[in-house]
Amino acid sequence: MTKIIFLAAGGAIGTVLRYSLSGFAYRLFNGIFPIGTLFVNLTGSFMIGLLWGLFDIENISANMRNFIFIGILGGFTTFSTFALESFNLIRDGEIKIAMFNIFASNILGVLLVFAGFLISRHLVNLLR
Repeated sequence: MTKIIFLAAGGAIGTVLRYSLSGFAYRLFNGIFPIGTLFVNLTGSFMIGLLWGLFDIENISANMRNFIFIGILGGFTTFSTFALESFNLIRDGEIKIAMFNIFASNILGVLLVFAGFLISRHLVNLLR
């Protein structure tokens, strides 16, 4: 039961963060491109890499890992929204914008996981 509580609490936090940051990005860059979802997914990719690198070295409890990775970051990132927005762009004939969205979210997302992980390793080495 404790695991479920950690997951639910983290998911609630991640969802509110996603809603807030995505909405902010949409208002800041008003346009066709789904910048809010891209921003959230890329930020989430970087954060999961950074935190995984840090937690890989430190002994973090399973409940805390679940809370952060599955709960917060799972609630924060928005792959299903990304897929729907990409589909809608293609359906609406915005093929170039859709392809850019697909490329940016996937390639940059993976690169930001690596960047976050490498930065965390560098930070750990600095603190030793």
